[in-house]
Amino acid sequence: MPELPEVEVVRAGLAPAVTRATVTGVDVLDRRSLRRHVGAPFEGDLTGRTIESAVRRGKFLWFPLDDGRSLVAHLGMSGQMLLRRPGDTDRFTRVALGIEHPVHGELLVNFADQRIFGGLAIDPLVPTVDGRPGGHAGDATADPVVPERVAHIARDALDPHFDDHAFDRRVRNSRSGIKRILLDQSAISGIGNIYADESLWAAMIAPEQPGVTLSSAQVELLLDEVRAVLRRALAEGGTSFDAQYVNVNGQAGYFAHSLNAYGRHGKPCTRCGSPIVRVAFANRSSHYCPVCQPLR
Repeated sequence: MPELPEVEVVRAGLAPAVTRATVTGVDVLDRRSLRRHVGAPFEGDLTGRTIESAVRRGKFLWFPLDDGRSLVAHLGMSGQMLLRRPGDTDRFTRVALGIEHPVHGELLVNFADQRIFGGLAIDPLVPTVDGRPGGHAGDATADPVVPERVAHIARDALDPHFDDHAFDRRVRNSRSGIKRILLDQSAISGIGNIYADESLWAAMIAPEQPGVTLSSAQVELLLDEVRAVLRRALAEGGTSFDAQYVNVNGQAGYFAHSLNAYGRHGKPCTRCGSPIVRVAFANRSSHYCPVCQPLR
């Protein structure tokens, strides 16, 4: 599933093209991608609206509209938002948005999703609990609002308003394994299986280490490594293992070549040389070095 770096690459690619653009038409090819939308018909509700910006919190994208609502996008496991010229088609396109930008002219945003776990919806915006910007909007400042369906999602570690002390308290009051906490989007958002494994490897903490056993110094180190891993992945365009993970131009990221733990089971740890192991974890897998990351 796309994680923070992959979603941020999409947001940053779309922002110049969609900000101040007017939606001129909506072509719904598969209504399953609109199953999260409620209320008036999606096509009529969105056509004619002007997009004010592109904002991200964790793995969620939203595009504030000129009527005080937002177009929310979740990529699910295989979703893509591809910026095209009018008439261009992409395989697995489920919804196509025609837009007109005052500078760039007529464009097309294709929401393609092979497995149809993602989707689009129009959602009201609600005030943030802390009164601070709702998410990351690049060089612009996001308003202190979030889509209603995103309100329960925590800030991510790259958000300047993320509360390190609150996260420390949550971790050290929990008997859950630290990887489970990292994947809990109500505790810290944007991290999935890949970047959890990479961050824990970098901090030399076992995935199943109970949060209550960690010191504040260890939690601080882990947050430092989370941020470092996410920033490196952003610099390399995210992690792409196949054609599903691409930017708005259909290009793949290459952080997969920099991974130290995820997907490297049986290969030597780049730090100590011991084989990386893979163990079952919540219907997926954890990858870690049993020598560098012993359960204490």
